Amino acid sequence: MIKVNTEDHPWYSGMTVRNLLDEKVYTFRHIIVRVNGEYVPEEGFDEFAIQDGDDVIVLHLMAGG
Repeated sequence: MIKVNTEDHPWYSGMTVRNLLDEKVYTFRHIIVRVNGEYVPEEGFDEFAIQDGDDVIVLHLMAGG
């Protein structure tokens, strides 16, 4: 089990940030991801492995005026 934005989410071996974003249907243009407080750059989403027990924060940036 992992936490995603403070909510429980099932974990499986081999899960990456990209898998998680796809499962949660996060399709925002500008997304910030932190795993256990560590920033994960967008280029690393496909390779960054999420481990059982990790705390993941996903934020989307919006422009406003």
